[in-house]
Amino acid sequence: MAILMLWPAVQSQASITGQEPRIVNMIYFVRFLEPRDPLITPDTLFKATERSADQLEKYGLEGTFLLQYDALIAPNYQMLMRKLREKGNDIGAWWEITEPHVKAAGMEWRGRYPWDWHVNVGFSSGYTIQEREKLVDVYMSEFRKIFGEYPTSIGSWFIDAHTIRYFYEKYNIQAVCICRDQIGTDGYTFWGGYWNQAFYPSRYNCYMPAQTKENQIPVPVFRMLGSDPAYQYDSGIGNNVQGVITLEPVYPESGGSKEWVEWFFKSMFTDPALGFNYVQAGQENSFTWSAMKDGLSIQVPLIADYAKNGIIKVETLTQSGQWYRKKYPLTASTALSALSDYRAEDRKTVWYNSRFYRANMIWKGDEFAIRDIHLFDEQFRSKYYDRPTSSTQCVFMTLPFLDGFLWSTKDEHSQMRIAIEDENGTWSYAKCANPVVATDNEDLVVVECPLNQGGKAVFSFERHRISVKVSGTGKWKLELYAPLAERIPFKTIQRQNLKAAFEDFEYQIQLQKGEFGKPSSCSEKGYFLDIIPQSNQIRMLMSKR
Repeated sequence: MAILMLWPAVQSQASITGQEPRIVNMIYFVRFLEPRDPLITPDTLFKATERSADQLEKYGLEGTFLLQYDALIAPNYQMLMRKLREKGNDIGAWWEITEPHVKAAGMEWRGRYPWDWHVNVGFSSGYTIQEREKLVDVYMSEFRKIFGEYPTSIGSWFIDAHTIRYFYEKYNIQAVCICRDQIGTDGYTFWGGYWNQAFYPSRYNCYMPAQTKENQIPVPVFRMLGSDPAYQYDSGIGNNVQGVITLEPVYPESGGSKEWVEWFFKSMFTDPALGFNYVQAGQENSFTWSAMKDGLSIQVPLIADYAKNGIIKVETLTQSGQWYRKKYPLTASTALSALSDYRAEDRKTVWYNSRFYRANMIWKGDEFAIRDIHLFDEQFRSKYYDRPTSSTQCVFMTLPFLDGFLWSTKDEHSQMRIAIEDENGTWSYAKCANPVVATDNEDLVVVECPLNQGGKAVFSFERHRISVKVSGTGKWKLELYAPLAERIPFKTIQRQNLKAAFEDFEYQIQLQKGEFGKPSSCSEKGYFLDIIPQSNQIRMLMSKR
């Protein structure tokens, strides 16, 4: 088993041979106008894009510029983008729908402004299947008229599966990028999906990783915005809307903070990872250059230094999509970690993804737990799959087995922890301050936890299952706790089989080793479910629905 090395912030070696690729996309999405603020003019937006491009050139980097239709048809953007394409930059489509786009497709605009961010008018999910295809055809035709070929990269906060399929099957796009996980921000909820990285989506659901070639769209979907892997998840816990702790340069406590950016890059570029690690940097021009320049002036030179020293690869979105498609016939198993803390809270975290599930471990000092497990099923259809929505908001979710945010209150968090019985029959939670993260094949991540109580716990995350083994202690168990018992989706619990239903979709978790204990639930103390080991092991099967 190879223990992954921790590297200094910027390494002097020319490359890190044998290390997992660390990939950065510099992505800038471009709007022609910003109706939410009368002080932000089209000229202000253009200058933000122009100066972003100048900064990339100054540091010898190539980026991806994604254009809304109204920017695509503007002569000043056309001139700028032609120059950028000649210098190796990737020019693609930003898939927010605007008034000139809709009218060019022969349809009636229903928005409040020429660009309206509400889901039912500003995104493809608000349109019929036939209308979605018209919008694609009009955009691609106009793009080809201007640049002589079709774009190969598409971005959006979210995009329906039918539109991605149509883009791929008719125009052979190579990559898509969508929003990070979040609850409620701007009215958009994406929760329980493939954390960061990239996946092949189900043909029925753009947010849900597929399990088979037959039901996947063979275009990788990359997650944008660079979420803080330790703190973003809990931000706003107990509320209906999360805070924002991301690489976006306009946020002074994260992407605009030198301390945070250095920590984030160290974690993403040098801490243990599986498969590859991915970061999207850049900013939408709606924030304006004056708001984003300080953060980008921290980030871009650091990215250039990491690239110069061979620690990362700075690619366009199209290049990353082509690499992924060549390397992975199915969604890759990936993992990322952050084993240091820029705050004084001594947090560490490990995220694991496969085409069957995602899971997250979190440490706060010597207290540790699994705080998230969501399952993936390609048959779980998005509500936007084949019919337009009339809602101004959207929700994309996967299948929860453990939800540390939505099942939690501000003061009590849902989690799964190891409980150990001492010689007096008293149960207490296992503690470990210094985990060791390792991997020895393309699917396996092992987290070894030397326990304060003596002995050790070993968590093994594989493509299709999670295993837990505890040795050198007395009697132990896994305990799943959720303060908000009414949100638990479990319907039937048998000795080795747990059946659940989410949004009327039925699924299950099976135990290959161990058994489920009798659950308890009451309004005063929340929900408890024990998982009892067999021969000091628990194996939870994540691949059978």
